[in-house]
Amino acid sequence: MKIADFEFNRRELAGSMGDFGTLLPFAVGYIMVNGMDPAGLLIMLGLANIITGIVYRLPMPIQPMKLIGVIAIAQKWSPNLIYACGFGTGLMWLFVSITGIIDKLSKITPKSVVRGIQVALGIMLAYKGYEMISTGWILGIVALLIVIFLRENQHAPAAIVLVALGILIVAVKGELLPSIDPGFSLPYLTTFTLKEVWDSFVLAGFAQMPLTVANAVIAVAALMKDYWPDKPVPERRLGLNMGIMNGGVAFLGGMPMCHGAGGLAGKYYFGARTGGANIIEGAIEISLGLFLAKSIAKFFNVFPLSILGAMMFLIGLELTKFVRDIKKDEILVMVITAGLSLIMNMAVGFLSGLIVYHLSQRFKK
Repeated sequence: MKIADFEFNRRELAGSMGDFGTLLPFAVGYIMVNGMDPAGLLIMLGLANIITGIVYRLPMPIQPMKLIGVIAIAQKWSPNLIYACGFGTGLMWLFVSITGIIDKLSKITPKSVVRGIQVALGIMLAYKGYEMISTGWILGIVALLIVIFLRENQHAPAAIVLVALGILIVAVKGELLPSIDPGFSLPYLTTFTLKEVWDSFVLAGFAQMPLTVANAVIAVAALMKDYWPDKPVPERRLGLNMGIMNGGVAFLGGMPMCHGAGGLAGKYYFGARTGGANIIEGAIEISLGLFLAKSIAKFFNVFPLSILGAMMFLIGLELTKFVRDIKKDEILVMVITAGLSLIMNMAVGFLSGLIVYHLSQRFKK
């Protein structure tokens, strides 16, 4: 094991915060709307980050499964239904990974479809970032400038400066101390029924699968090759990791989790290069869960949205830059994939892109 696989410095600390813009809204929603236990959610998230960082020795992102999160929060699912959905999703990922289905799917997925998914996700993140920036234009523009000028600064990395700025603003407004309620908390054992596993899958789990295949497996594996060409991560390994991870954390209050191209781009964009970023992020999340679980929702409810929006906006732009390696005859498939992902959803875009690509290949023959 090389020492370079794990670095613990300001750059890695900044990179560990790179995916907060996409992580925090779901975490806060799960806690405030669905009533999930903050200690269990944060501690399981932290453990998943640390273990993943040690296993991959790279800044592999751990994020909420977005479609499940959106539906669960919008429909105000009970915590048990969310835990059941995570467990069921974990079983499904173990099945498609062990049987080799995920490898076969990745082999028939061309680069044009992968790039289309990345472009769609980039546009979605950039637009969501724009909406968040619009809640405070001046602060949002200042945050954008901080990222542009300090992103590669070794002494004052942009993400650290932005988080510090957000905390300072909360403190100046007199909202910091009222939001802090320290106390020691541990996750408790969570249970659910087989009926809840099935019901949650009907409501969101099945629809989440194609999205996760596209964004959390195939797109992440492709992005890993772009960022670390000498350290490829096989699709099957990503699937197995998500299966084991979700199957375990569901019993101790964890939310349904996956990898994600947006989270990976965010970590890399803000400086993460080694597994140290995951270990740092995990340590922060475990500490918050153990000692500030009661405070976390209150604090992030008053944290300036425009700062998170600036981070998300630039991460979105980062994801779109990979279209540069697309050839002319691949553009149509990429556009169809991206367009339908934006108009409908990523599952539709992914499947449509696959169909158009393979039909076009057949007609060429």
